[in-house]
Amino acid sequence: MTISSIPEPDDVSALISGAEALLAANVPVEQPAPPVATAPSAAVTGETRRVRQLRAEVAEAHLLADLQADDSPLLLDSPKVRKRRRAAYEAARLHELAQDPMMKAWQASRMRKLLVAVSMVSLTLALAWSTAGVQVFASEGAPVWSPSWVFAWLVEPFMSMALLVVVGARAYMASHGQPIASKTLTRIEYLFLGLTLGMNAWRHLPGVAADFSLSALVLHILGPVVAVAIVTALPIILAAFTVLDHGRSTGGESSDYTPPTTRRLSPSTSADQQSDRGSETRTTTPPRGRSLADHRTDLTLLIANGVLPAKPSAETIRKALGCSRDAAKTLRDEL
Repeated sequence: MTISSIPEPDDVSALISGAEALLAANVPVEQPAPPVATAPSAAVTGETRRVRQLRAEVAEAHLLADLQADDSPLLLDSPKVRKRRRAAYEAARLHELAQDPMMKAWQASRMRKLLVAVSMVSLTLALAWSTAGVQVFASEGAPVWSPSWVFAWLVEPFMSMALLVVVGARAYMASHGQPIASKTLTRIEYLFLGLTLGMNAWRHLPGVAADFSLSALVLHILGPVVAVAIVTALPIILAAFTVLDHGRSTGGESSDYTPPTTRRLSPSTSADQQSDRGSETRTTTPPRGRSLADHRTDLTLLIANGVLPAKPSAETIRKALGCSRDAAKTLRDEL
């Protein structure tokens, strides 16, 4: 730099003044702030706390009125209604199931087993009840624990076991639709029961007992009497179960289920002929006011009681039941 290029003080002052003028020209002009609107006081507008509370209550009432006009919540099932509806549906299903032929057959099978079990238990207890009376009769005053006194306790048990064999066999066969109609077995049953009754009652009969007492006599013959009643009634009850109609036979009400024929074929008749004849005779109602099922029940009971043989002829069946010849032949073929 040379001495001639150094600026003069006046030039510096002029330059500073020009810069200040330029800066002053570019400074933004501040706009005046808009006036602030002041809210009117509550005393002037009347918007008090009670007014606001009432306005909220009115708005709530309008919303509740709109919601209460909708019945959708009333159409929904409450827990109590659903519980009651479930119970009603279950009851309807159980009733429908109870009308089913298979359910009826199952119920009959359960009841038959229950009756057989209860009757056999009752028969065993009745025979056990008479054991003491038979022991007194058989021991004939022998000393206690002597051989005669001990073996006297075995008289009633071995008779009872023999009787239970006969009764159990007849009950089992009758429960399977094949009742044993044997007069020999009937005589055996009543022989054992008669011996048991006689040995229990002998020491308490009038003229035998030193001091006759009717209550003592009844008490000692109670077991044999119950045994006789069970032996007599059980085959009849089981025979009635074998011919129980569960709604599948075509002679009664109609059923959608058609079971296969279970009739046994005779040697002289083919399977096709028996099937055709069975379909004809099963739907035929015999005259004289009784159905074929009624005659079938009566015939089963007569065979079970030993009145008729196991294989009676058609004429024997007709005379015993008073049915027509066609019905008698049908029943004979079914045996």
